[in-house]
Amino acid sequence: MPKKTGVALRAEPTVKVSTRGVTRLEARHPWVYRSDIVEEKQIAPGSVVRVFDQRGKFLGTALYSSSSQIAIRMISHGSVDDLAALVAERIRAAIAYRKTFVSNANAYRVIFSEADFLPGLIVDRYDDVLTLQILTQAFDRASVRETVVQTLAEELHPEGIVERVDPRIRELEQLPARESGLVQGEKSSTVIRMNGETTTIGDDGAGVRFHYDAFEGQKTGAFLDQRENYAAAAEYAHGEALDTFCYQGGFALHLARKCENVTGVDSSRPALEMAEKNALLNGREVEWIEANAFDLLRDYAAANRRYDTIVLDPPAFAKTKRDLEKALRGYKELNLRAMKMLRPGGILITCSCSFHVGQEDFTKVLS
Repeated sequence: MPKKTGVALRAEPTVKVSTRGVTRLEARHPWVYRSDIVEEKQIAPGSVVRVFDQRGKFLGTALYSSSSQIAIRMISHGSVDDLAALVAERIRAAIAYRKTFVSNANAYRVIFSEADFLPGLIVDRYDDVLTLQILTQAFDRASVRETVVQTLAEELHPEGIVERVDPRIRELEQLPARESGLVQGEKSSTVIRMNGETTTIGDDGAGVRFHYDAFEGQKTGAFLDQRENYAAAAEYAHGEALDTFCYQGGFALHLARKCENVTGVDSSRPALEMAEKNALLNGREVEWIEANAFDLLRDYAAANRRYDTIVLDPPAFAKTKRDLEKALRGYKELNLRAMKMLRPGGILITCSCSFHVGQEDFTKVLS
């Protein structure tokens, strides 16, 4: 009797989502919240899952979290046979995409999570040092981690890759505690350059330079999302300038190329010490003041101090929706004081990084 032959079918876990969840996915939103999951069966943390509507229609493939309120993060509207291969392909695509328009810096964000269809992965480049942050259960799997590091090394040839760990995120995702550290190579500090003329690694050409240490500073060490705003601010800056919440001097040192005098204000002494080192690196003179920016603006306004250029770049005022009204009052107070301190023809550069404060809300405050 002939032997029976067959093919073993892979049984991937599945989830079914509500009508509201389907509507979000059809609009190409990458998330489905736990409240919109109507059926799931003992799915392991970080699994790749197939997503269906309540009638059984296949909607795509997602990464599952057992702890987050964002239960699934879509990675494809089709089937995925090899997650590691897909991750490697998308890392290469993200790197190639950045190369098409980053032409004046050797420090920039390489991978931005959902924006690059890699939900839960952040990678920043600081010259020949890379930093990565892993924010989801799926990307914390050993096989996916290995793929991420290997692909970055093959494509960008860094001297060091550092993982910056956010303990709070790991706690929320119910991941084991982990220390920040080098995951490849030996280098974790360098000098970066923004808004210069070339991107040659190691080149000290035109631009503003900053010391960088992957184990210091906030988030991944520098606020790269402000890189183009630094350059835009310098285009309009003139006269005497005041940079509040200056951190390590990002705006201040760009303004110093155009302004007669620049003062930087921050409440963090370590940040100001690094700002002074960055000023020396660029051969610029900036007055650094350790102070609460709200108090300083109130005192300076009362003393009739005036400036031609003022920068407001505060930390997030609204961590949750509950903080929205309080945050709007804070932005109103801050911006009102700054506007009163501007000379005729003065320029105000004002920023918000509060997720819950939308552009319409922020514009209304300024109006």
